[in-house]
Amino acid sequence: MFSVQNISMLFSGHLLFDQVSFLINSNDKIGLVGANGTGKSTLLKLLAKELEFDRGEIVIPEGKTVGYLPQELKNESKLSIYHETQKAFYQINALEKKIEQLNQDLITRTDFESAEYMNLAHELSVSTERYHLLGGQNRDADLEKVLLGLGFTAEDFSRSLCEFSGGWRMRVEIAKILLQKPDLLLLDEPVNHLDIESIEWLEQFLKNYFGAVILVAHDRVFLDSVTSRTIEISKNRIYDYKMAYSAYVLEREERLIGEQAAYVNQQKQIQEIEQFVARFRYQATKAKQVQSRVKMLEKMERVEVDSIERSSIKFRFQEAPSSGKIVVETQKLDKRFGDNLVLNQLDFVLLKGEKIAFVGKNGMGKTTLAKIIVGEQDYEGEFKLGYNVKLGYYAQNQTEYLDMNKTVFETIDDVATGDLRKKVRDILGAFLFSGETIDKKVSVLSGGEKSRLALAKLLLEPYNLLVLDEPTNHLDIQSKSILKNALMQYNGSLIIVSHDRDFLQGLTDKVIEFKKAETKEHLGDIRNFLEKRKIENFQQLEKSGKSLKNRGKDKSISENKQAYLDKKESDKELRKLENKLHLIEKEILKMEKEIEISDANLADPRKYKELINDSTFFESYQKLKTNLESRLNEWERISLELEGK
Repeated sequence: MFSVQNISMLFSGHLLFDQVSFLINSNDKIGLVGANGTGKSTLLKLLAKELEFDRGEIVIPEGKTVGYLPQELKNESKLSIYHETQKAFYQINALEKKIEQLNQDLITRTDFESAEYMNLAHELSVSTERYHLLGGQNRDADLEKVLLGLGFTAEDFSRSLCEFSGGWRMRVEIAKILLQKPDLLLLDEPVNHLDIESIEWLEQFLKNYFGAVILVAHDRVFLDSVTSRTIEISKNRIYDYKMAYSAYVLEREERLIGEQAAYVNQQKQIQEIEQFVARFRYQATKAKQVQSRVKMLEKMERVEVDSIERSSIKFRFQEAPSSGKIVVETQKLDKRFGDNLVLNQLDFVLLKGEKIAFVGKNGMGKTTLAKIIVGEQDYEGEFKLGYNVKLGYYAQNQTEYLDMNKTVFETIDDVATGDLRKKVRDILGAFLFSGETIDKKVSVLSGGEKSRLALAKLLLEPYNLLVLDEPTNHLDIQSKSILKNALMQYNGSLIIVSHDRDFLQGLTDKVIEFKKAETKEHLGDIRNFLEKRKIENFQQLEKSGKSLKNRGKDKSISENKQAYLDKKESDKELRKLENKLHLIEKEILKMEKEIEISDANLADPRKYKELINDSTFFESYQKLKTNLESRLNEWERISLELEGK
């Protein structure tokens, strides 16, 4: 159990935390939430001991480890992906060398009954147990599993890290943290660097992770899937909710209603006291009562309430200018980067008013096609924009187009026209700019602040086609909600590249999946696409797909009979999986019992002396551990497949 006890901290002269306390249990999955600037990233750094606090204590139990992934981390290594990721095994590698040396020392000694010999044997036993606990015997398999899950291919393993973009380098850092298997895992915005498939893989990994996890994320679906506890930072304190994010939001609303009522009552009480003091201040007969009420005001702990919910701020796009029926069209379009074919013979049409999501693994061509559409990338084949298309583009490097000498307010005010000029402050507030921040120069803003400002600026222009490439990366959940509502009411055409499932849900009419230079069109929104893909991922699809295709040609089979046959085949597959799972469980129990017996023998000094010279024992012992790990992975895979049914 990790413990945060009465932590207080000043940051840049302002109180960031005021006597914050909470416990982290061994298997907690915690979402850390709060408005930007409340100290989420700072709290993670305190837990990772990368920052000092002013008062209080953070207790990390002896022998427990902490792994921390910051939002950004520059890695200029020239090692291959494989060898860079192997750095995660520094503990295992050190133990391996230690075990080798201890074995060598024991072999050369003859004083079998001496205390020194027994100490060496005990140290070897402890080191060996720790080695297996960290998964030393399966490190290569674990490394491959994690890298593949995070979107790398087997061919990428031998490529140099410096060949990859910053986002892919961050994936390597995520892999290294996961492979270290710390008892407490601290992740600051890990999903910013992942595509939808990798996010889903990470969800499953973290849900089944043996230790505690605290993560900062602005992805509602990710938080709901992984966490079962939410800690909110607000007004220098924390509010601990034993529930996932969506349930927390409802609970928080009730809390705010209560706070608002308490605030109104207190303000009424303060007003009455102040009126009494003002009325009788100069009357000697009332001096004691006046002084008593003055002291009451001084001692009164003032009720604070959160500022107005940003979700109540309404913002609409300007009316989209009229365009032709066909907005974008490509025919036989190709795009290569050297020998790498990214888009192959692409035929794509975007009609007036359509809203389309581009999804798929990073590097599959989503951003490339977006850049071709906006005229920032060359190509082979045919491409054309429709009649009177006025295009707005938000790129991942959009901040480079901002005027660094203007203030935040000037940047938006110079673009806003008509009635929108009256709403400039509301619009900036929706994108987390308020108070003194609107007078800041753009040059002093953080990367996230610049991104939000660029997006706010884009939304003020009258466009009939918007192309948005990962617009939500630096927005909190409330700001994303405002942007989504505006896009849903927008009457122009939309192409959006995003990995945020909650943001995409209900926003688009169609999903274009990019995979290995090809594209596939899916009608409906992201939920329809994901549900369809889960079905396609079942192992029986290849087998049943052919039979379903043939059945579709047989008009003589009624719908009821077809449904019966489908259910019969599904039940058959289900029984096969359940039987297989049962057999694997029996094998696991048997292997665990054998390992338990071996561990007991290793712990017995007399038996250990016999085993140390038996090379076949350690060989079979390690093989048994490897087989157990393999069967556990197989059990997990089949269990997940059964859950999907």
